[in-house]
Amino acid sequence: MLSAFVQVFRTPDLRKKLFFTLGIIVLYRLGSHVPIPGVSYENVQTCVDAASGSGGLLGLVNLFSGGALLQITVFALGILPYITASIILQLLTVVIPRLEALKKEGAAGQGKITQYTRYLTVALAVLQGTGLVATARSGALFPNCQAAAGIVPDDSIFTTVVMVLTITAGTACVMWLGELITERGIGNGMSMLIFISIASTFPGALWAVKQEGKIADGWLSFGCVILIGFAMVALVVFVEQAQRRIPVQYAKRMIGRKSYGGTATYIPLKVNQAGVVPVIFASSLLYLPALIAQFSHSNAGWATWITRNFVRGDHPFYVATYFLLIVFFAFFYVSITFNPEEVAGNIKQAGGFIPGIRAGRPTAEYLGYVLNRLTWPGSLYLGLIALVPTVAFASFGGANQLTGTSILIIVSVGMETVKQINSQIEQQSYEGFLR
Repeated sequence: MLSAFVQVFRTPDLRKKLFFTLGIIVLYRLGSHVPIPGVSYENVQTCVDAASGSGGLLGLVNLFSGGALLQITVFALGILPYITASIILQLLTVVIPRLEALKKEGAAGQGKITQYTRYLTVALAVLQGTGLVATARSGALFPNCQAAAGIVPDDSIFTTVVMVLTITAGTACVMWLGELITERGIGNGMSMLIFISIASTFPGALWAVKQEGKIADGWLSFGCVILIGFAMVALVVFVEQAQRRIPVQYAKRMIGRKSYGGTATYIPLKVNQAGVVPVIFASSLLYLPALIAQFSHSNAGWATWITRNFVRGDHPFYVATYFLLIVFFAFFYVSITFNPEEVAGNIKQAGGFIPGIRAGRPTAEYLGYVLNRLTWPGSLYLGLIALVPTVAFASFGGANQLTGTSILIIVSVGMETVKQINSQIEQQSYEGFLR
């Protein structure tokens, strides 16, 4: 491992990419601490210090922005608008024939879809930035803080427009930085920025666990959280690498005097085929009822019921609803992104077949059957990994950032980045990280 780490810096191309990525990360973290104009920094800090963490209605956005949302900085929205736009475009590809045709055109069509994603990201940044500014002005961003009403001293239209434009420009800058990492750095830029945002909140969360601990000056709680974290990391690594390999045999063909085909390969189907998208969908959907109840300022029975059951992340009703939504969206997203009929058609067109299964319709039915069998354990795994750490860490206090979603994202992005570094090291005839 140490020798492979040394080879990273001995390889000129890889060393340049590594330093370039680190430079972009430094710029991103600096932008996450620069407040936007029109915001009272003293009142924001007072409310942030009084808050018990980054949970609540905007907890997911605050997690993906590295804590920049509650600080109301230039990069307050982080990369979440781009993630939302990418997911929307991916879902619309199945519905809109024009987007489906672009997807099949290869690199040129994918470039067009990427351009549409950028436009949609800016539009979402305007909407979400307006909502953030309106929430900050009304004092609802920190409902239990007396200084929340003075976060935006000047409520004129000009100041509001400047604040929204600044947040939108910050989101566009974050999107540009992510694309720079993808082109000239190491790993996927957007995933890397999410990784840095989430990882930056971990030291503060762990220290809060130690400070709030009652036994052995907090070190017992600290050690328990570390052990739970390592167990979750091991589980994520095991499941994320697990896959079902469906063998595919290609018939031998004679074209002229040359023989083609006759090879055997396989279709890798991951156990967690949906990734972290179902967790994001479920979290976003669960925030809507509490958000409506908060802005309605109603004392009716429905508003009280929603506030009592959907605001606390460790409430039994919230946990059960969250788990069921994750399972549902796991099946929904897999059915959208993986088309068994299209895969079966491609196999048949290339002259291949699954041993024991006829080409065409039977192959599509077999792939759909296997995919459904895999999605069940994958969806249950996502539900458990999103809820068990959250409920376990809640008993120690101060661990609002140490959620199963954050652990899942950090481990997944870290594994993919290590694989890319490993492949580039092996291209130089060196031994990589992975033996």
